[in-house]
Amino acid sequence: MLLREPKMFNHNRGLWGYTGQAADGEPLTIQSTGIGGFGDLVIARAAICADGTSRALGAPEELEADPGIAAALRRCAPAAAHGAVVSSDLFYEVGESRFAGWRARGALAVEMECATLLAVGALRGIAVGCALAITDVLLGGRERIEPAALHEAGLAVGRLGAQALGAAAPG
Repeated sequence: MLLREPKMFNHNRGLWGYTGQAADGEPLTIQSTGIGGFGDLVIARAAICADGTSRALGAPEELEADPGIAAALRRCAPAAAHGAVVSSDLFYEVGESRFAGWRARGALAVEMECATLLAVGALRGIAVGCALAITDVLLGGRERIEPAALHEAGLAVGRLGAQALGAAAPG
């Protein structure tokens, strides 16, 4: 169980968000943020800002995740890949030329929200980290994870986030 008395507060575009109480009694919100082998976890050390929203918020080309949260995520999931991710609002991008450039910069995955979350965190003084589950392979033709595996990957990311927040909390 990830949350006690979970309440869904968002389901826009099928990206469900729940809030409730974590096992330690603290409030916890878990928000699915979109599209990303399959089911593998990735912990973002940084986000390459190739999206409009983070850049509109004044983000530089790359934003770092909070080191404490990133370290807690790594301790809780030592087998997960760790590195930069690309935040892009062009998920329908054609061709692989930009992908090659991002790979050359060390990007492990392309997603849509990490840079914006890091930018908002930086503006508001909030520690932000990001963990992802790979759900799609984009190179060589798009391939999507099976629905049951997608469900399990979502639970794995939620469990990792809850566990890492507990491990990172000052105590």
